[in-house]
Amino acid sequence: MQKAVAKYEIVIKPSKSWFGLDLVEIWRYRDLLFLLVHRDFVSNYKQTILGPLWFIIQPLITTVIFTIIFGKVAQIPTDGMPPMLFYLAGLLGWNFFSRTLGGTSSTLVSNVGMFGKVYFPRLVVPLAAVVSNYIALAIQLVTFLCFWTYYKFFSSVGPSIHIGWDILAFPLVILQISALALGVGLWLSALTAKYRDLAFLTATIIQLWMYATPIIYPVSQIPEKWRWVSSLNPMETPVVAIRDLFIGQNISPIGNFGISLTMTLFILATGILIFNKVEKTFVDTV
Repeated sequence: MQKAVAKYEIVIKPSKSWFGLDLVEIWRYRDLLFLLVHRDFVSNYKQTILGPLWFIIQPLITTVIFTIIFGKVAQIPTDGMPPMLFYLAGLLGWNFFSRTLGGTSSTLVSNVGMFGKVYFPRLVVPLAAVVSNYIALAIQLVTFLCFWTYYKFFSSVGPSIHIGWDILAFPLVILQISALALGVGLWLSALTAKYRDLAFLTATIIQLWMYATPIIYPVSQIPEKWRWVSSLNPMETPVVAIRDLFIGQNISPIGNFGISLTMTLFILATGILIFNKVEKTFVDTV
């Protein structure tokens, strides 16, 4: 009997590691991860009429507004591409980033009750926010491909649109966006636990970040002398890369990929570090 009990005995010890990324332990709690993914997905649309259709409606409404305001009124060029396709391609990666960042930035504050009742790796919660947004990304990707098919085969700009073997890099681009959103979200979550004012600023930060990213305008509209400043935005290269992969425009310089990836890895690593440090005492001080 004692041996049988010992099999199910779990000893919880304080982590002495600064980084504290125990992937084995996170995998052990994968059932909880899937439950949280289901919770996040269902809770957002449980009392809505259209449900997941909002994943399609929201980007379409945004694209139409961008087409009218920035394409027709402001007359910002789209490098010869149809505005609808240009904006949808830009929003594909950005919407995934902004939703993931919004879901992870309030991890500690929103789940304080659960954190105080039971032990589990705290990183499971922000990871669930990342995974749940893959569902929305898949739905929006199908919507984008419907428009892509129309413009490719039934419009005059079809010959200028092409997909090559480099489209296989698309999952890697999404993985980088996931890592960047998770890293920034962990930073904001840790800081919001102490400075609640950041909870009100998160939406503003995301909005300003969007205008600093070439979504409503092509990179060609950025003055040459300011291109190096623009390349410091870690979201610029993934957004431009998605547009390049599906529409076939000029691929960004290889140096920009290096800068973006380096910044992403740094933000993710430091985000995990600061999150692990704050979550150890957060429940005691809230």
